[in-house]
Amino acid sequence: MKYFEDFVVGDSEWVGEYHLTEEEIISYGEKWDPQFFHVDTGAAENSVFFGLVAPGKQLIGITVLKLVTHQPKVSILAALGWDEVRFHEPARPNDILTVFRECLEARPSNSKLDRGIVKNRVTLYNSKNRLLLSYVDSILVLKRPLT
Repeated sequence: MKYFEDFVVGDSEWVGEYHLTEEEIISYGEKWDPQFFHVDTGAAENSVFFGLVAPGKQLIGITVLKLVTHQPKVSILAALGWDEVRFHEPARPNDILTVFRECLEARPSNSKLDRGIVKNRVTLYNSKNRLLLSYVDSILVLKRPLT
């Protein structure tokens, strides 16, 4: 388990990879963001993207999946918010997406001695090492239990 004390400002880590398929993009788009460039391969060719692209919300979901399943698991108590969310470039079918986390801040809670607040910059790249998504997340993390 990764506790508050394990977060060191400036540390970066590889979190994981995800293979994004055309079927997933279309399925997600049909349910949550049915714009033609997310759901219609042919029509998407005539869009500003010149092809099918994943919804930004889907990319955020992929980063959250990788962060939550990454080992060692973080002793997270709650998500507090996301700042500076930026969609730099689109993700496309068959992209291999890679998630990284960099610790920007780690401060103990002023009101609860058993926890702290951690701010991380989360970034998502494709297999061409192009930055697709970045944001700063703030999480409430449990401190290491006293033994």
